[in-house]
Amino acid sequence: MYDWEGNMTAGMDFSPPSGIIEGSYNKDNVSVMENQGSENLDNVKQVTHGKPPRHVSAVRNCISSARLLAEANLELDVSMVVHKPSSDEKTEFLPVLRSGSCAEIGPKQSMEDEHICIDDLAEHYLGTAVEFPSPGAFYGVFDGHGGIDAATFIRNNILKYIVDDSHFPICVENAIKSAFLKADYAFADASSLDISSGTTALTALIFGKTLIVANAGDCRAVLGRRGRAIEMSKDHKPNCTSEKLRIEKLGGVIYDGYLNGQLSVARALGDWHMKSPKGSACPLSAEPELQEADLTEDDEFLIMGCDGLWDVMSSQYAVTIVRKELMIHNDPERCSRELVREALKRNTCDNLTVIVICFSADAPPRIEIPQTRVRRSISAEGLNLLKGVLDGNS
Repeated sequence: MYDWEGNMTAGMDFSPPSGIIEGSYNKDNVSVMENQGSENLDNVKQVTHGKPPRHVSAVRNCISSARLLAEANLELDVSMVVHKPSSDEKTEFLPVLRSGSCAEIGPKQSMEDEHICIDDLAEHYLGTAVEFPSPGAFYGVFDGHGGIDAATFIRNNILKYIVDDSHFPICVENAIKSAFLKADYAFADASSLDISSGTTALTALIFGKTLIVANAGDCRAVLGRRGRAIEMSKDHKPNCTSEKLRIEKLGGVIYDGYLNGQLSVARALGDWHMKSPKGSACPLSAEPELQEADLTEDDEFLIMGCDGLWDVMSSQYAVTIVRKELMIHNDPERCSRELVREALKRNTCDNLTVIVICFSADAPPRIEIPQTRVRRSISAEGLNLLKGVLDGNS
């Protein structure tokens, strides 16, 4: 182990007690959270689509050696042990879906985000010829720019284009890709709307235990897997290597991180003042990238958020917050509000829209630390910093 200046130092032992980790720490960027109440969120407009939690769990917060080292910005690697069922104990997993959302204008003068939460597609399409497996759900976050028209149009129509596509439901992936392009073309023909407005689009479709995430733009979906963040989408920024190559191959240019000096995303729907005629390839693409996962009992929730959240928060930190909050109150809506609150505290410069989708009726289980000694070395400077943290908590 090395000290703060990269020099080898004498060893020092820390013996963390057996206890609870609400989430997991990111080794490269450990953050400290305060257990703040979520009941009073000033100036935050809530959009609730979730069902009430089945029960409420409570946990006690204590100052552990892990938290103290995190506050001192020191590294602490602890192997988390979770009981895994044997082959005889395993049962077929099917998610129990419930969601909550929160949308806030933030520091901007107007709200250009839209979102949609449908926890039960079978109920949503009840009385129609469309059939869905159970469970089946659909969620979306649409981050508009240059006005609200594009985000509103895509929010209102994208699911219809997926369900009506000829590939649905035999090949859902093809249906989703086709729907994004059809929705984009339909918006271009909407004479009553401002087709120069644009929007990113992030959707999540759940069929049984299959999760399919589609993304065009810089919104992000993150899966919480027993406290670990699994990113289910890639941010389409113009400076991203693959996007940069695609843009330049099609004749586009990037100025100071902006596509053609105008747009901070490489993929979006709308923005028809920047696109070629329908059917022609152009630097600004509406085609989504898809990621698929078969959900298991280890997959606890999915976070979907616009870039106003991810500009000021890492994926792992967001997962840690949500897991901690679920262990306290088991309410996905309050979790989404807490993420918005934290982003506002971190001075986000954008609108904020967050959806939290839970895959179980129960709160996440406790993750236990085995009673083993963890040997770490810190410098005198680190000890002084740790002492300051201890003094501040006394």
